[in-house]
Amino acid sequence: MFEISDLNVHFGGIHALKGVSLAVEDGEIVTLVGANGAGKTTTLRTASGLKKPTSGKIAIDGKDITRRSAQDRVKLGLVQVPEGRRVFPQMSVLENLELGAYLRRDKAGIAADLKGVFERFPVLGERRRQSGGTLSGGEQQMLAMGRALMGRPRILLLDEPSMGLAPLLVQEIFDIVRDINAQGTTILLVEQNANMALQVAHRAYVMETGTIVMSGLTSELSQTDDIKKAYLGG
Repeated sequence: MFEISDLNVHFGGIHALKGVSLAVEDGEIVTLVGANGAGKTTTLRTASGLKKPTSGKIAIDGKDITRRSAQDRVKLGLVQVPEGRRVFPQMSVLENLELGAYLRRDKAGIAADLKGVFERFPVLGERRRQSGGTLSGGEQQMLAMGRALMGRPRILLLDEPSMGLAPLLVQEIFDIVRDINAQGTTILLVEQNANMALQVAHRAYVMETGTIVMSGLTSELSQTDDIKKAYLGG
């Protein structure tokens, strides 16, 4: 469904991504793991159209979208939940969610999806008139995910959803990720908590200094000595 081929990205003289290639099949959760500064967030930002690549190709269903705008990619079903949540702090929970459907015109569908978000995240329904910036970190993460779901994503790009959250909330967020996937949304997940990422995902790519160095089924990768030592505390 989604493919990145030989992607190169520069920040001035810094070669941030060096020939990155990965693929995500319909219905999968694929995770990209690696240390801070490995290039994971840059990969997602380039995939969603927020950063222009130097070279390489990005495709959905075989269609080249490398030069398409971020807005066009959302229309095609590629929606990102950014690192750090990035909710609009002065706007209400409801307004944040409505912005997720900004490109849509199907009022009945938007209303149905809003109801679905409130059913999935009851706390957002309870606080729909509250400013987004007054929510806790976990609630803001739920709001960011709910806002993305309002765009009806086919492919959801999740960037560090557990960042800064207490362990109990981390488990809750990943249970929600599983549920979103079970209901038909394909997910590309960037997550520094490699232990949780490898538990929830079907396949994984390991990134070091802008390069994919390993990939495979999470059930197999999590048993390798290199992964245990580097990411799982083994």
